[in-house]
Amino acid sequence: MFTHPEAVLEAVRSGFGARRVLVVGDLMLDRYLWGEVQRISPEAPVPVVRLGRRTQSAGGAANVARNLTHLGLRVQLAGLTGDDLDRTALLAALAADGIQTQAVIPATDRTTTVKTRVIGNHQQMLRIDEESTQPLTPTDESRLWTALEPLLPGAAALVLSDYDKGVLTAALCQRLIPAARALGIPVLVDPKGRDFSKYAGASLITPNRAELALATGQPRADLPGLLAAAAELRRDLDLGLLVLTLSELGLALVDDKGPRRIPALAREVFDVSGAGDTVIATFAAGLAAGLGRDDTAHLANLAAGVVVGKVGTFPITREELLAAISGEAALEQAAKVLDRAGARARVQAWQAAGERVVFTNGCFDLLHVGHVTYLERARRQGQRLVVGLNTDRSVRALKGHQRPLIAEADRARVLAALAAVDAVVLFDEDTPLDLILHLRPDVLAKGADYTEETVVGAPEVKSWGGQVVLIPLVADRSTTGIIQRLAIPEASPLYPGP
Repeated sequence: MFTHPEAVLEAVRSGFGARRVLVVGDLMLDRYLWGEVQRISPEAPVPVVRLGRRTQSAGGAANVARNLTHLGLRVQLAGLTGDDLDRTALLAALAADGIQTQAVIPATDRTTTVKTRVIGNHQQMLRIDEESTQPLTPTDESRLWTALEPLLPGAAALVLSDYDKGVLTAALCQRLIPAARALGIPVLVDPKGRDFSKYAGASLITPNRAELALATGQPRADLPGLLAAAAELRRDLDLGLLVLTLSELGLALVDDKGPRRIPALAREVFDVSGAGDTVIATFAAGLAAGLGRDDTAHLANLAAGVVVGKVGTFPITREELLAAISGEAALEQAAKVLDRAGARARVQAWQAAGERVVFTNGCFDLLHVGHVTYLERARRQGQRLVVGLNTDRSVRALKGHQRPLIAEADRARVLAALAAVDAVVLFDEDTPLDLILHLRPDVLAKGADYTEETVVGAPEVKSWGGQVVLIPLVADRSTTGIIQRLAIPEASPLYPGP
């Protein structure tokens, strides 16, 4: 669940403010041979793929850039390629996505990295790599630095996408990271190799389980051991945040608060290639737009869940990310209905973040425009609104044995679907005083048909520095009025009409 869902939605809808991000790393061209498998070769026990079509796209650090530009950001890309036809194809693909490539330098001692994947019946059958992995020559490193150094000022984020092909040397990383940090630019790293020390001082790194196991010596299958090693690594390298990507299992965040898991939403996984690129790109987008760490991590997790459902390396799009947020929102509405312990924990978390928590209560039987307007007005008195909802038993005690018309579980679920409502808590007592004392809200809201002296809990809320607010009501709107109208046959002369 997002802590600030409105801010997240606005960031995604606005293309993260079209901020500029600089991506540096290993560039490659991804080629795909697509076909069908209908038989096994008589020459060897291997499937025969009947070729149907060929496609190609920018990969590696270039795929990080593609994810960013499809999310709405402006992207400048820096790295090396060979001086060959594959470079031409790669630059054409990047230009089609609107990615700036003035810092993509042709090297004379290497070819452009190309990864060719054979796909049969939507499953990857084989991958062929054409690549040079030796470190940059001092001359090429100097040329690359000269090209990218002027791009640092004004960047909203710097992403180092390391595929261990020789571009992100220790010397270049330790030149880039301090330079960016001196300019106040967050540095995000997708790491590779055994030695992560070259990333010291980065704001965030995103290893997967195999990469972290290689760097720390912990067994890949030992997740608790990996998380403990990650915490130690983060401290040793002065990293702001370590994000362990767990493929279809989600993410684990390690910072000064300790490790915490963000599970993935259940979905069918077809291909995890490119998911790491999507995670770091979404992190860069969120941090560049000023979103908090936890909300950005949650957003990156949603984005990764989208791309693992595709075959091949595809970037996340803004429309897909908005759809994923909307799909999760339906699940999150039900999560707003809390017991007292859960509500107290959530209120404390909101207050610790500096947010004013508003509390109101009622039966909310047959929800109508008067209720909705009242709740919207109450929410404006702070940043969070908690609704105490009478149980069916307490409604009967207040309204009579024929009420409520709607059962408590249904009333709670409908309230939770309102954007103005952040939490719903049932209470069975005749008054909400015990619940108010348990939650200790900052603001107690009640309808203006009350006076402050008659509002239950008003003295108690004021005793801890809280505020009591009386909310104007919408005239001629009530559940009782609706019931009375429904009880009059339309044929009756007393029927007031629609």
